[in-house]
Amino acid sequence: MIQGTIDPNFWYVARALQRQVFGGGGGAAVCVYHEGKKVVDIWSGDRDDRGNPWTEDTMALSFSTSKGIVSTLAHILADRGEIDFDEPIATYWPRFAQAGKEAITVRDAMTHSAGLARIRALVLSGREMLDWEGMLEAVETASPDPHLLGRPAYHGLTYGWLIGGLIHHVSGKSLPELIHDELTEPLDLDGLYIGIGSDLDAKARAATLAKPSDRMVGMKTLLDTGELLERLGPIGAALRSLPVNLMLIRDVLVPEHDPDVFWHHDAMDTPMPAANGLFTARSLARLYAMIAEGGGLDGKRILSNTAVHRLSQIQTKERDRVLVFPMHWRLGYHSAFTSRGRVDSGFGHFGYGGSGAWADPERRVSVAMINNQMGGGPFGDYRIAEVGNAALRGARIANGLGESMTERVWQTALSANPLLKVATSGLNN
Repeated sequence: MIQGTIDPNFWYVARALQRQVFGGGGGAAVCVYHEGKKVVDIWSGDRDDRGNPWTEDTMALSFSTSKGIVSTLAHILADRGEIDFDEPIATYWPRFAQAGKEAITVRDAMTHSAGLARIRALVLSGREMLDWEGMLEAVETASPDPHLLGRPAYHGLTYGWLIGGLIHHVSGKSLPELIHDELTEPLDLDGLYIGIGSDLDAKARAATLAKPSDRMVGMKTLLDTGELLERLGPIGAALRSLPVNLMLIRDVLVPEHDPDVFWHHDAMDTPMPAANGLFTARSLARLYAMIAEGGGLDGKRILSNTAVHRLSQIQTKERDRVLVFPMHWRLGYHSAFTSRGRVDSGFGHFGYGGSGAWADPERRVSVAMINNQMGGGPFGDYRIAEVGNAALRGARIANGLGESMTERVWQTALSANPLLKVATSGLNN
């Protein structure tokens, strides 16, 4: 059963969620804002392998979707004049100026061009990523890869400590404190965490992810393929020169030992700012709605119009060396895409396993999805793309640019989908 509330114009979003949950199992939640108003807030499925139902306040570990939150915090500090994107990171973080990193700027880091993409250059084991201070020290002493420096190469895990460390040094606050003070409190968010510490209530609200042995086939193949290329000598070297550099992808995304660290019982306790955000779809969509509305929502201004314009601007159109395709990196966000292609004016961040969130200031739309049934590759999958397409279709209908979702059509849709049981009232901001 689909539960929650939905504006009838956005019925296609509910249908997309219905197909995904009943076709693939697990559970998920979707939230959409349009023109500053919440128009979709729905959830369905199981929150764990015991069949306990997903509920209104369920949160899910959302992997790289976390990068969008950390990036938004950096923009808040920049909007106050505390960060200049063209200044070296070492201006704010003096110990960063080691091993050839003195000239790397904030802009370099936020466009994934800092040459520090490889997690294997920082740690031997995934367990080391649970040590916040230890990871900051590893970043401080790391050397940039000259082949990647100045070129977009997705910093899949290292981005979190680069930008997380920067905003920590600028603000003097921990990442959980910053999230609470700058986002959760002013926007009245019901579930937005990167590092929950000893918050037992937050941990109790977390959905259980599908087990790595069942759902991490893609990561295991990636790891095995990289090791095979190493053993092939000159042939492997030739293969590594191809546009899809499997060894680079492996080195960026998979620690050498303990790659399933995110399934450890304490994986959510310490901030891993690029990867272990714990969110509701409602909080993600509301945060991005603030961006879609020009920096303010419901009378609460978080960013200036100037800041939103700046963060909307594409910084690079080059092919990303890790993700292969041009990501059209903004400062901390990539272009949004749907099942019908890239959304030119949309941006945000998607995550491994199918989660994601994005804003489109031009259409005044924000979309968020979380789930616990892992799938796809290192960078999301079709599910968030399908939901995004349905949300834009709903926006067109609401704006009178598509087929009208009349009461008769709505009732026909419900009767044709007996598993789809959603309330059409009760939506609020």
